Amino acid sequence: MKKNRKPVRFTGQHFTIDHILITDAINFIDIRKHDTVLDIGAGKGFITTHLLARCNKIYAIENDQTLANFLKQKFGDNKCVEIIYRDFRNFNVPKVNFKVVANIPYCLTSKVLKYLMYVNMEYFAGASLIMQFEPAYKLTSKGGSDPLKLFYRTFYDFQIICEIAPHSFAPPPTVKSALLGIIKKKNCSIGIEMKERYFRYLYFIFRNPSTNVLTVLKTIFRKSQARRIIKKLYLQKNSKISELSADKIAACFQQMILVVPDRFQP
Repeated sequence: MKKNRKPVRFTGQHFTIDHILITDAINFIDIRKHDTVLDIGAGKGFITTHLLARCNKIYAIENDQTLANFLKQKFGDNKCVEIIYRDFRNFNVPKVNFKVVANIPYCLTSKVLKYLMYVNMEYFAGASLIMQFEPAYKLTSKGGSDPLKLFYRTFYDFQIICEIAPHSFAPPPTVKSALLGIIKKKNCSIGIEMKERYFRYLYFIFRNPSTNVLTVLKTIFRKSQARRIIKKLYLQKNSKISELSADKIAACFQQMILVVPDRFQP
């Protein structure tokens, strides 16, 4: 591999070259020696190099063959690093709790998030992601009608740790960037085994996000049940369903599980 090889812009490759930024990302997610960590889109191994000083098992996942070969040469026979030349979506994560520290390809942001927080949520423990600012901001904002984002907010807490200057990358991206922290909630009221049922429920109630809370609940509960739930959970019956917090939406789901027979659930 030529040392002066430039990242290909249309693939979303913008290598992170800011050592302080990488250190902040690792510190936020509290990487320990026993942790298993994924570096998705490992590129030239800048993040992987920093991780080596903190933990004993790293999966560096890279779908560019030239970069994957470079990583194999760089890390050689280091037993702590396993180079995965593969699209991350086709990588079967280890059946152990894992964390992620990565500068993810901006063009694949939504796919990375779903891969971690839905597909592999049984083992995903948290992440520090260097990513485009706009989707990071949407995850931290309240309300909304995207079922997938509301699913994420039910099980995870999000924090924009900092905005990132373009000169922290080579080449600099043309869009704003951020370091996003993702922490799995410890006391989530919905078990992971319910994730598919909960996802179906979210898609059902957000078919018409401008509909008011009472009307939506009456499509699942009897009218009297819906009114009791609104009172019990301190909901505003005339508010739009999209104005409810993820916690309130999850609480309504729990009530559905308790009082609505399975055959009548979404």
